[in-house]
Amino acid sequence: MDAIPGDVDELVEFWTLLDEDRALLSGKRGATGLGFALLLKHYSRYGRFPRGRSNVPDAVVRFVGRQLGVDSSELNLYEWSGRTIEYHRAQIRTHLGFRVATVDDQEKLTSWLAANVAHDERRLELVREELLARFRTERIEPPTSGRLLRMVRSALRTAAHNWAQRISERLDEPTSGRLLNLIVVEEGGPETDGSEGANEPDTVLGLIKLRCTTDVRHSLKGLCPCLLDLPIPMSSRLMPCRW
Repeated sequence: MDAIPGDVDELVEFWTLLDEDRALLSGKRGATGLGFALLLKHYSRYGRFPRGRSNVPDAVVRFVGRQLGVDSSELNLYEWSGRTIEYHRAQIRTHLGFRVATVDDQEKLTSWLAANVAHDERRLELVREELLARFRTERIEPPTSGRLLRMVRSALRTAAHNWAQRISERLDEPTSGRLLNLIVVEEGGPETDGSEGANEPDTVLGLIKLRCTTDVRHSLKGLCPCLLDLPIPMSSRLMPCRW
């Protein structure tokens, strides 16, 4: 969710219409001018367009409206779908040097997220913010919020798998055996449900994945001491798991 401007300084910094903004507004009046100006400043601020009127705080509407000499109520007449707003969006993207994200962009940025963010930060919302910042840096307009969420979750899964795979490949045979011996299936416990890692509890990779899962169906006894006994180069790169 976009931050709501909390004071006049923030309004002035991010929502003041510059000379170049006013040049783009030439010929646009009333609701059309106000709607366009809000789209422009929102995009400049966040690197994406508001989804509708409810995504633009009233304080922002009043602040921008005063600069244009347009009452904030005029925004109710602006159409948030159709040819006009699509033309406005295209004009703003061209002006600011942005483009719409392609499928290839999304795949590349998901891979970047897994390699550079998700291996250290596991909190979904913070990973999402890093992804949005990367979109802005690349001057690419992000996809829908639903698609962003899928990208973040995919990156988190990939990072966890890659981390577990690296450790599994570097374990010697005695350590692998000790780790596998730590698995104790709860008597009368539920069967595995096919979720990630549930089908490989009898492998070292599966065991490592289970350590990074909050919904664990197996009890692991003495796992941390065993992991701490790993070779220093390996244990120094353990992924921080947040419980």
